[in-house]
Amino acid sequence: MRWFVAMLCLFSTATSALASGGHDHHAVPTLKNQTTTTVSIQDNTVTLTFGPIDLPSGHDGELAASMPKHIFQLPKDMYLVGYKSAVFTKEGKELPRNYLHHILMLNNDKPSVSCPGEPLFFGGAGLEMTEARFPEGYGVKLGKGEHLMSVVAFYHKAPPTKNVMATFTMYMAPESKPVKEMDVYQVGVNIVCYSKFGQRGADQTDEGIEIKPGVQVHTAPLKFLMDGCVKFAYPHGHDELLMIALENKTKKQTLLRTVPDVDLDGTFRQFQPHQVYKDAHGFPVTTTDDYEMVMVHHHPLHKEVVQHGMGNYLLYMTPGACPSPKTAMAP
Repeated sequence: MRWFVAMLCLFSTATSALASGGHDHHAVPTLKNQTTTTVSIQDNTVTLTFGPIDLPSGHDGELAASMPKHIFQLPKDMYLVGYKSAVFTKEGKELPRNYLHHILMLNNDKPSVSCPGEPLFFGGAGLEMTEARFPEGYGVKLGKGEHLMSVVAFYHKAPPTKNVMATFTMYMAPESKPVKEMDVYQVGVNIVCYSKFGQRGADQTDEGIEIKPGVQVHTAPLKFLMDGCVKFAYPHGHDELLMIALENKTKKQTLLRTVPDVDLDGTFRQFQPHQVYKDAHGFPVTTTDDYEMVMVHHHPLHKEVVQHGMGNYLLYMTPGACPSPKTAMAP
């Protein structure tokens, strides 16, 4: 069974047309008049609830069926300090992770630093469904009245299941709590900016990079467009992933090295909490140094099905240099 497009499927829609809600990806049909999205705000959480819908959706393509994009606004300035996702039935039964194609969150009123001219991708989840909790005292500002948008899809080739639902819960800082604002920067071995999709190699599609049999190592050079101090790194990968990493080639430093928990056959389980980078002191990235993204896969020799891989991070960082140890906030 092919795994979902996950995060990069969002990037294929991150254009000015998407910002106005008018883009339709040909491989991700929208389930019109079948699904609903609701937004609820309670105390310090904002929860988006998607569905219920019945799967499979009836589409004959290879990818997922997307729910209508949902644009919403917050009644006041709020600071995102973490998030989690879930997929289940209306009756409350937890479903396997692969039922969820992706949940992706955009701020259409704030431009992306990493992908100039595109809206900001500030959070989301793929197969990993990792819970994000930023270091204490740090958050991403979501302004009052800004046009926020969810892009959600379920995997239509999941076993027939009625009343499938998903939620995306955003943890917000209490109003009385001071928060240092972070930027969100997306990096990947596979191209992550829609404007550069024309530069992808023949082995790369919206699903990722084709993984050949055996061990495969893919790398991609990277130049940052801002100086920053990375406090949190949200990883994303597909089945058969062995490792993703971010390295500073100029200073010969491995900054991130993330290894997923997998089954014996390479089926993705999760990123264990200790494999998700979180540090209030952080590490620096600069516009002057040269960096490289790395991902390593192993595709079993006896598996004939085509596999596509990704190795991405959402980097949550404060602008400028990292503080000295004496002035850094305690984790």
